[in-house]
Amino acid sequence: MIYRVVKLHFQTEKIQDFLGLFDQVVSKVNKQPGCIEMYMTQDINNPEIFITHSKWESEIDLNNYRDSELFLNIWPTIKPWFEKKAEAWSMSLI
Repeated sequence: MIYRVVKLHFQTEKIQDFLGLFDQVVSKVNKQPGCIEMYMTQDINNPEIFITHSKWESEIDLNNYRDSELFLNIWPTIKPWFEKKAEAWSMSLI
């Protein structure tokens, strides 16, 4: 099982755009083969920072999603909205 954590720091004026897009795609991501769960949290002290949390059956499933048409449409849309470069970690549960 793979846990994926991605920190996204958005420009203040793009937060609502991102939230609207996230609402449109979260159920689609959760239906991707091998995706057990995906959700998002927001920093309570810096509302421009969001963390996506996802759990995948395998690294292959995660990489298949990252190569999917869905991801390849999402990422180029949100990337220009970042205040800082995204940070991502793939981890296993101990």
